[in-house]
Amino acid sequence: MSSEIAIKVESLSKCFHIYDTPRDRLKQMLLRGRRTYYKEFWALQNTSFTVGRGETVGIVGRNGSGKSTLLQLICGTLNPTGGEIRTEGRIAALLELGSGFNPEFSGRENVYMNAAVLGLTRSETEARFADIEAFAEIGEFIDQPVKTYSSGMMIRLAFAVAINVDAQILIIDEALAVGDELFQRKCYGRIEALKQGGATILFVSHSGGTIIEFCDRAILLDSGEQLAIGKPKDIVGKYQRLIYAPADKRVAIREEIRAGQRTLEAGEAKAAGAISHAESEGRRGRQHDGEFFDPHLKPQSTIEYESSGARIEAPAIFTLAGEQANCLVRGRSYLYRYRVRFDCWATNVRFGMMIKTTTGFELGGAASRTAGAGIAHVKDGQIMEVEFRFDCMLNEGTYFLNAGVTGMVGEEESFLHRIMDVCLFKVLPSEENTATGVIDFNCIAEYADAVASLRA
Repeated sequence: MSSEIAIKVESLSKCFHIYDTPRDRLKQMLLRGRRTYYKEFWALQNTSFTVGRGETVGIVGRNGSGKSTLLQLICGTLNPTGGEIRTEGRIAALLELGSGFNPEFSGRENVYMNAAVLGLTRSETEARFADIEAFAEIGEFIDQPVKTYSSGMMIRLAFAVAINVDAQILIIDEALAVGDELFQRKCYGRIEALKQGGATILFVSHSGGTIIEFCDRAILLDSGEQLAIGKPKDIVGKYQRLIYAPADKRVAIREEIRAGQRTLEAGEAKAAGAISHAESEGRRGRQHDGEFFDPHLKPQSTIEYESSGARIEAPAIFTLAGEQANCLVRGRSYLYRYRVRFDCWATNVRFGMMIKTTTGFELGGAASRTAGAGIAHVKDGQIMEVEFRFDCMLNEGTYFLNAGVTGMVGEEESFLHRIMDVCLFKVLPSEENTATGVIDFNCIAEYADAVASLRA
């Protein structure tokens, strides 16, 4: 295996035998396969991918899609039914909550035991123990039996061990969903540091924002099948489109993703072309005193969810004077408008918008009403005009807009229609701008000669 590859998975499959009763399991053992008393459940089928050294890859998918099975196979806690897995470097895994911990042992004893399993000698663990104890922040409970720990305390200790064994590969299965916000931020900070240090990270998360923010690539699994792999933004979009789709349309969407009718490669190439054109227009924009509309500036990464009773139409950005624009001036106010055509009766209807970066990171947005306080009801055939006013406090760059409408059809609230990356706009450069980063917070610097002030 190439020294540049940390994980290589080839045609990986895992089949579990499901028995209706314990008696059937015993019969299967006694008859030694002469008759079958079980049903086959393929948790994973023909999955293949590579993870480069120092790369961070996220895995998304609905519950039961095979995510945890895949991680356990890579870690070696499960044996594959077929295929091959090759890894380079020490692996530290944080799979199930407190997995590998003996509930009768103290936290201290479990640290030494868990570190030994991960390949550390006792002397190496002793050298790292102070760091592990400090990160876990469980105080005197370190010497109490683990069975007395809360779930948050257990995950703190497990994570502290995993990140202090100098592993080349770190594998995490949704463990960071446990714990308070401060500890989660601490964990993500350490993950970022490990990533900067060249560690390979593979983790499962149901949070699309986390996948987009931390990962270089992402993998979409569904019903044990690898449907797509590519840029996090594209994969999360496909994942969300799949989970929010009506049940009767999921099979068709799976087929579309599998067949590659809107392949990631084509989407990335078109998006890159659009962004390149946007940058070109941005340079031209220096000649403009105000905003303007460029008809060639169109999004190529749009993902439209299946309609469940409504249809979003004609999304566009306008100036306060009513002129359409997609090359905007920082500091000015604009109107984001779209039209919604309803195909059925709906109640508690709300409209929304979201502004995102080119990587898919959500910068901010708004809903037309608070939850439970939407429009009481709309009729079949009714058309609503939606308008959001927003202040463009973004620095020079390219951005995307989403549009969505939610409501209740029957007793369940859901998206009636949603479109990702439906509008592309550019914020023009300004020679007088001193703001840094993505958002302009109107920070003003003031300074004075401290020595001169003291003399005075």
